Parts: sequence; structure tokens; C-alpha cells
Amino acid sequence: MESNTIQILNLPKILDLRGNLSFIEEEKHIPFKIERTYWIYDVPGGEARGGHAYKINCEFIIALSGSFDVMLNEGEEEKRYSLNRSYYGLYVPEMVWRRMENFSTNSLALILSSTGYDEQDYIRDFNDFILLKKNNGKH
Repeated sequence: MESNTIQILNLPKILDLRGNLSFIEEEKHIPFKIERTYWIYDVPGGEARGGHAYKINCEFIIALSGSFDVMLNEGEEEKRYSLNRSYYGLYVPEMVWRRMENFSTNSLALILSSTGYDEQDYIRDFNDFILLKKNNGKH
């Protein structure tokens, strides 16, 4: 598993007649130690979340319930990843612009992060993001 490549990662899936189970182990199923976990829910119809990039934070995004799309841009073109199963997720390395949209009713997005919350790590302006990418992440 490459830690600098956007990729869908499958998680263990234990099938059981009583209900299935999946799990994540840091630095085994995902390429980082989990420093923060947050979730997004009750997103009104037509709303989007995200709209930013991180300088150093990496994330693993899972649709625990329902579905949503993750739009990613590494500086050249935007790609859509549709998440709708709880046994796989999307690994997003640092310096990738992300936006989440098309949330289904009662969807639940779980995000695992490689760093704690740090407002200074956010890039909130797309033009600033493109400039940083052109300068290889240097200010």
C-alpha cells in the first residue's frame, strides 16, 4: 500500500448470519497512525462538505451508512469516488483537494485522520492550493 497514492482500500469483512463485521487497524489496513476520528451526518440535501486540502494530514474516508461522492483533485483534474459500502474506504494523502457531495438520506461518513486538528494545516482557497502544488508544497 503506497502512502502517497489515492486509493480504495478494502477492509476485513467477517460474514455472519447474525450480522457482518468489519474493522480497521492503524498502520495495517491504512498507512498511518490514527490521531483523530470524526464523522459527518445529517447533511441537508444538495449540500457539500470539505472544500479544502491539508498540507500534511492524510485521511481515510468510509461510508458507514448510506452513500456519498468524494471529489478529489491533485492539481490537474477532478476525479469522483462513490462510497456506499462500510467494508472499504478511500485513502486520501496530503495535498489533495477534497469535497464531499451527493449525500443520501441518513448517510454517515467516518473519517480517520493522521493528525490532530490544526487549523494551520488547512488550505481553504483552491488557487492557493494550485500555487502550492506548483511549488511542490513550499510557500
